[in-house]
Amino acid sequence: MSDVIDRRARKKAQTRTLIRETAQRLFAERGFEAVTIADIAAAADVAVQTVFNHFPTKEDLFFDGHTPWVEGAAEAVRSRPAGTAPLDALHAYLVERVAVHVRQLTDPEGRTFDATLEASPALRARERELHHEATGRLGDALYEVWSTEGGAPAVPDDVRTAASVTAAVWLAAVRTLIVQHRRLLTGPAGALLGDAEEGVTLACSVAEQVFSGLGSAMSPRAKGGLRPTG
Repeated sequence: MSDVIDRRARKKAQTRTLIRETAQRLFAERGFEAVTIADIAAAADVAVQTVFNHFPTKEDLFFDGHTPWVEGAAEAVRSRPAGTAPLDALHAYLVERVAVHVRQLTDPEGRTFDATLEASPALRARERELHHEATGRLGDALYEVWSTEGGAPAVPDDVRTAASVTAAVWLAAVRTLIVQHRRLLTGPAGALLGDAEEGVTLACSVAEQVFSGLGSAMSPRAKGGLRPTG
């Protein structure tokens, strides 16, 4: 019985992968708006309903496998090494997030992905929704840490508000950096402009300055990490 279940699970996973890869290839070739679910189903040789069984929307198909950052910031706070302040862990994660994105622009597939995203109002709207979700997750993580371990900013004098505001400001900053570098480093046809490694270095330098400035604007209590207990 378990063998049958395993085979079904493998078949389901294979079908999902086939649909995703087919869809993303068509999006890259034709643009997001020009591709329909029926086109994807036909190219993957599956029923339209099978596509919907795996992916509720066309936007989900586009972003599948490309959004580790939705949970990444919150996870960086929750899984930080002992003795590391939450905002220090967040700072490091977000600088690396910018670097990863710019490095992806050195690859034709990464440039095509970003160019397709930039060309589609529907995808940009979905990206904003994902950003909002990431902000909520990070706010929850900061609230959990600061309400149990201390170290929240002194102003505002409410941990939940401090966590929500911090998450919104820091993730708005990283989103702005990523979108600006996306537009600076890719041309209309997806061609990389300038030196790739120089672009990565510049992006990281700017990100370091931005998040260092945000960290400095917080009170020493916010950056200090743990509050004595017991």
